Amino acid sequence: MSLKKLICLSVILTAGLINAQETTQKPNILIILADDLGYADVGFNGSDIQTPNIDRIASGGIRFDNFYACPMCSPTRAGLLTGRYPIRFGMMRAVVPPQRIYGMNPEEVTLAEMLASAGYKHRGVVGKWHLGHRHQKWWPNNQGFTFFEGCLNGAIDYFSHEREGENDWHLNGKTHKKEGYATDLIGEASCSFINDIPANEPFFLYTSFTAPHSPFQAKKEDLKKYPHREGKKKTYAAMVDCMDQNIGKILDCIEERGQMDNTFILFFSDNGGMKSVANNGQKRGWKLTVYEGGINVVATACWPSGGVAGGRVISEHVGYIDVFPTLAEISGYEKNVKYKLDGMSMLNAMKGERMPKRKWFTYLDQNNEKVERLTIHSDNLKLVWYRNAPDNKVQTSRIELYNTTNDKGETDNVADKYPLLVEELQQQTEAFYKLKIERQNPRYYNNTTLSGPVIPEWQAKE
Repeated sequence: MSLKKLICLSVILTAGLINAQETTQKPNILIILADDLGYADVGFNGSDIQTPNIDRIASGGIRFDNFYACPMCSPTRAGLLTGRYPIRFGMMRAVVPPQRIYGMNPEEVTLAEMLASAGYKHRGVVGKWHLGHRHQKWWPNNQGFTFFEGCLNGAIDYFSHEREGENDWHLNGKTHKKEGYATDLIGEASCSFINDIPANEPFFLYTSFTAPHSPFQAKKEDLKKYPHREGKKKTYAAMVDCMDQNIGKILDCIEERGQMDNTFILFFSDNGGMKSVANNGQKRGWKLTVYEGGINVVATACWPSGGVAGGRVISEHVGYIDVFPTLAEISGYEKNVKYKLDGMSMLNAMKGERMPKRKWFTYLDQNNEKVERLTIHSDNLKLVWYRNAPDNKVQTSRIELYNTTNDKGETDNVADKYPLLVEELQQQTEAFYKLKIERQNPRYYNNTTLSGPVIPEWQAKE
């Protein structure tokens, strides 16, 4: 064979090897979480708030009609990272307040730990953690993440980055002094994380915005875009807008690396929007309620090379506990997880296929009135059960039953018409409730479980 032919053959084989590497490389994974975003507060759901970049994910990918979260943030984050109902490990009743000595059990297997086993060397979380902070065992770098920049608490000041008067901005376990608006810092840190990774190595990034959660603070240039709005609703719109701008920066960063086609992106809100500022559309209820406005959240995903594309609307009932098994499938993880998962992969559903039928459970007991709010979805039916908690001296309850397909606003309570069905659904709800371990995160305002003064600069010693 001539030297010329050998050279040509070498070029062809090399090109083929490169193409094979490009097509077989594990996909990058990007999870983007908004904080308290209303269902109807994005452009593709009809909002006046400008969200071209979130809309960009939806138009190129798919939208979810029935994506479910918990009614408040810490439980959603816990279930997202574990694929399990947080009632199993104490994190479903309430969020973690600043002075609480409580966090997600380090024995739980997190997304980051699972993806490490699947070959992902680079595993970052940027933004809000809110899964425990008073001991370092609860911090992201001890939960499988190789990189963390952001805040350990929720509801930090957007400009000073303080919570309870102490700086809450950290970089890999150390207090980090940084100037800037928190939403912009989250966008910048996300891009820095991505750009520091070799182009031939896949990454997992969990970008967890604090926006548009209170305190309601926005930049002047963003406020100017919404002269028709007033007060907190104007500020809220500007905060959502700024979050979308930074999502755009992250998407552009991935696109500039030529990796958009092989990056799985999932965007959703950790719960429904707040009544005072947000728009949840026709859905009844708000954050901290178990009605659809509190738990059926805005969500969209895309992964062109994986078939998650085309701008379709997915009506399958999916949600936060399904993220873990979905990413396990996408990443090629084939081992058995230490604990039983409650979620199931939604990859086929995102490609337009049907998912197996299942029940969906929600639980809330956040405040000091000691009232448990429970729901179970069963096909198109939804049982809503208000009952006094076991430590409430007076035992009362209220039952509601809705057809969420025909009655999206949950206005027609048909519980009295179907007593046997109600009884069956109550029994199924109780079965989920029995998953609850004894040591649950205490209610938010339970002062007897607080630990005293705040930690200087939120730096736990051990």
